[in-house]
Amino acid sequence: MAEILRRLTNASSFSVLQDKLENWHKDYHVFSCDQNVNRCCELIEHTAKIQGQLFNILNFTVAEGGHCGGVDTLKSRFLPWLGSSFSISRPSIADDTSLQLIQDAAEMDRRMKELALAHESEIRKLEVQLKSTSIQLESVTAELVEAQKKLDHTKCRSATTLLATEDEILQLKADLRSTNEELELYKRKKDSVHDYERQIRLLKDELAYLNSEKIILQERLVRSRSPSPLNVLSRSSSPLRSTSPTRAQLTNSSRHARLVSRFSDLYTMERLDAQTLLRRYIPDLEMVQRIIFIAVMESFQKAKLAYRKFKQQVRKTLSTSHFGPESLEDAAVDYIVRNLDLYDVLCSVNDVILAMNKNPQISFPPEVDFRLISPLIRETCRVAFAMQTLDPPLDLAYGNNGELFNNAKYRRSFDSDFSAPLVVYYVWPALVEGSTVVVKGEAVTKRGVLWSRSRSRSTSPARSRSLSPARSVSFSNRRSLSPGRLTTRHL
Repeated sequence: MAEILRRLTNASSFSVLQDKLENWHKDYHVFSCDQNVNRCCELIEHTAKIQGQLFNILNFTVAEGGHCGGVDTLKSRFLPWLGSSFSISRPSIADDTSLQLIQDAAEMDRRMKELALAHESEIRKLEVQLKSTSIQLESVTAELVEAQKKLDHTKCRSATTLLATEDEILQLKADLRSTNEELELYKRKKDSVHDYERQIRLLKDELAYLNSEKIILQERLVRSRSPSPLNVLSRSSSPLRSTSPTRAQLTNSSRHARLVSRFSDLYTMERLDAQTLLRRYIPDLEMVQRIIFIAVMESFQKAKLAYRKFKQQVRKTLSTSHFGPESLEDAAVDYIVRNLDLYDVLCSVNDVILAMNKNPQISFPPEVDFRLISPLIRETCRVAFAMQTLDPPLDLAYGNNGELFNNAKYRRSFDSDFSAPLVVYYVWPALVEGSTVVVKGEAVTKRGVLWSRSRSRSTSPARSRSLSPARSVSFSNRRSLSPGRLTTRHL
């Protein structure tokens, strides 16, 4: 008995029971109904085990006391307690109520079974849906895999097409390069053709001049072989020899038409090339057109000045050895017409660029120079120099910004305001022969633009200039100068 009591003491069964009871009390509201019932049954089982061990101890204790050991205690304490604990009291409810409760319990069991069946049916339906969804998912996965394969195939084809396109682009670039080279070759051939045509025209003029001289010499030869008294009388009474037309006079009309045509070509070809080249560095179209206009005006002025100097040198050279029938002036002009290649056009181009660098009305980026448009300046100087050999010579009409638009000399540009009376700036000068307009120029007219705008335009840092008050007054007071009195400082 003592051994059983020792084991019961060492096991601390009541302490474990107390701990389980406290833990159940803490988690009672957290557990579900089934968990609480299980916990309660676990405590009852634990209590029953302890009571079994206590009954064993009670049995051994009574057996050690003999037949009468512990009888009084059992009678006075254990038996009454046992009787009160296991006695069945009369129920406080009626038989009908008990029957009703039994029926309710049966109904509850039936409902529980129905709910269980319904739950199982829903589970089966969900399983069927899950299977169908799995089948659909497998189908979608298969379609996705097929689409991925198609996408990979399309990528491969696109890569192949891209490579082919790049090859085509390279081939097209090569074709474009070869086409540009052929175009440059054709341009050079065209320029050479122009040179040949020019030489052909010169040869034709030379031939016409030689034919005219041949006719004159034949007439003189005929008159010298068969002189008449009247001819002898006329020759003896006339101290001067008969004059014959020079080459310049004979070719004046053809050179006039050719130079007018060349001036028109300057507007349609060289001007557009210079404008395209300047637009790479100057975004303002107005400033580009102003630069081209001033370049043409300066080229004519420098070419006229070079012609006068060259003519003076020719007259000085021919004055000591001239004995021809024509005058010294005609002989000088005829010599210049024959030797237009002796004109030092590069010197005039440098003078034009120097004058443009000093002009306060135009500006240019400091990293480039006006020599960029030297082809236009060079061709304009050549045309202007050749125009001075005509009789009468061709010249440019002087135009000033802010003056009234002259419809007889100019036409409006496409971006002009056709109702505006004042000229903002000129695009191309007019070609005149005395007071007759040969080729119209081009001007820009707009409303609401002050004339002072063109003189107050900002210039580049490398060529910033400002007009002095005296020069401004002189410039404004000389707006009515004729083309013959126009000088470089008036531009």
